[in-house]
Amino acid sequence: MQVIHYPHPTLRYPSKPIRRVDRELQATIQRMFELMYEHEGVGLAANQVDLPLQLFVVNTTGKQGEGQELVFINPVISSPKGRDEAEEGCLSLPTINANVVRPSSVQVTAYDADGNEIDMIADGFLARVLQHENDHLQGILFIDRIPESTQQLMLPELDEFEIEFRAHQQSGKIPSDAEILKRLKKIEEQYC
Repeated sequence: MQVIHYPHPTLRYPSKPIRRVDRELQATIQRMFELMYEHEGVGLAANQVDLPLQLFVVNTTGKQGEGQELVFINPVISSPKGRDEAEEGCLSLPTINANVVRPSSVQVTAYDADGNEIDMIADGFLARVLQHENDHLQGILFIDRIPESTQQLMLPELDEFEIEFRAHQQSGKIPSDAEILKRLKKIEEQYC
């Protein structure tokens, strides 16, 4: 398991709700936390590790052993309030950062890794992280939420990601888009 980079197709693939949690998925969740910490992130969505599942993990400290590790399965974000602008980055778009406007407070309902229901109001940085990770589950990247003029400035870097990704596909390091989609469907059959 590894963090995939733009423009990997799974990043744009809308995730499906999880119907069952087994030991394999529990191990996946633990590995996601490990990868998040290795890459110095504060959140990681299943899409970012090439899984089409409605699942993300969060620790706003970004440090193992500090803060609170949170798991969100089948999250629903509602009741947005306020407006806040802050810089965001993404483990799937390393080196790219931009200011993103988001609601400053949201309600999230979900399930944790043990099947317990979560219903919480989040604000500030946690609210931003939850919205960013939930966007991933819909196939939305933070660069989709910035002004077109700012997107235009990022085109050279995005083109570099595209060239590198396609080169890896041609060399066989990354499967073809069709093979990736076939694998995603198989995972959906197992969990969704």
